[in-house]
Amino acid sequence: MCGRYALTATPKEISEFFDLADLDDFPARYNIAPTQPILVVMSSERREPGSNLPERRAFLARWGFIPGWVKDPKEFPLLINARSETAIGKASFRAAMRHRRILIPATGFYEWRRPPKETGVKPQAYWVRPKKGGVIAFAGLMETWSSADGSEVDTAAIMTTGANATIRHIHERMPVVIAPEDFERWLDCKTREPREVADLMRPVQEDFFEALPVSDLVNKVSNMGPDLQKPVAVSPPEEEPPKKAKPDSSQMSLF
Repeated sequence: MCGRYALTATPKEISEFFDLADLDDFPARYNIAPTQPILVVMSSERREPGSNLPERRAFLARWGFIPGWVKDPKEFPLLINARSETAIGKASFRAAMRHRRILIPATGFYEWRRPPKETGVKPQAYWVRPKKGGVIAFAGLMETWSSADGSEVDTAAIMTTGANATIRHIHERMPVVIAPEDFERWLDCKTREPREVADLMRPVQEDFFEALPVSDLVNKVSNMGPDLQKPVAVSPPEEEPPKKAKPDSSQMSLF
């Protein structure tokens, strides 16, 4: 987690939420998948006239983090998530945690409840959205990877943490959500070290999200319409023992 998400807010709503300059128009995206370009927000060293807050800038990055020391991305696992519990000390993310913390605008994410294979029951997709609606901010990390020929690509990963009670029956992980009042602290990589923002990398409050079962249309990246988020009726899941936490290498897999 997180392997798919959506950003369906208008550019104006996003600009206001993140205190950005006006964004160019772009379409709603209902099924954002790894390796696609995603919108990210970062602090800039420039400051708005008369403002005490750092100017924030928005730009596109590839969803799939590539550490600067990687020689050939084709031989490196796809890092779409960074585990918040280990990112500070992990070789792949250590530099980004110190110097390139970002926010990733979203309006919700998808998760799959995967019963044991022996049951023969198909995975059930859920659309997880804030109960109050609107835009949210995932914590993220960014790295600009440079190839041998001098070309560069901005890359990003979404930070995850242990799921809260609302999500735990679906999956054991969830994205880290940064509240607006904490944007400045999270994005301030100039004066705040990773240990000073570690308290922000926690599960969001229990009543923040609601999880709605949806059809398997979201399984295909080519499906991109609002019907992906239409709720469907499903049988209530049977209680299962809590899943064991995956090893750190799980952040190198798609889900």
